[in-house]
Amino acid sequence: MRLKNILIVVKDIEKSRKFYHDLFGLDVVVNNDGNMILTEGLVLQDETIWKKFLGKDVIPENNSCELYFEEHNIEAFAEKLEKFYPETRYVNKLLTHDWGQKAIRFYDPDGNLIEVRTPM
Repeated sequence: MRLKNILIVVKDIEKSRKFYHDLFGLDVVVNNDGNMILTEGLVLQDETIWKKFLGKDVIPENNSCELYFEEHNIEAFAEKLEKFYPETRYVNKLLTHDWGQKAIRFYDPDGNLIEVRTPM
């Protein structure tokens, strides 16, 4: 057995596709009416489909998980994030941990938590 994909729930699938393309360079592999698979295995699913499957509301910014990315030039990434998405809700803006690793945490447009760090 192997992990195939990571699925996140989004309100506007096209807006989310653009967000993940603009910031992380992810492209569409499959677009199947409310389910979109992006490169690197990230799946965007329309919130209405998810609610129908679960029979429950989606809870944004629940902080129970995050998407984790690594970026060597994190300063340039932070500038790009601010330029393209100035309305971003941050958990923390760019910081340097005591051990020297830099990190930034923020929410995507649907409240999914994202962390970007420099590699160790």
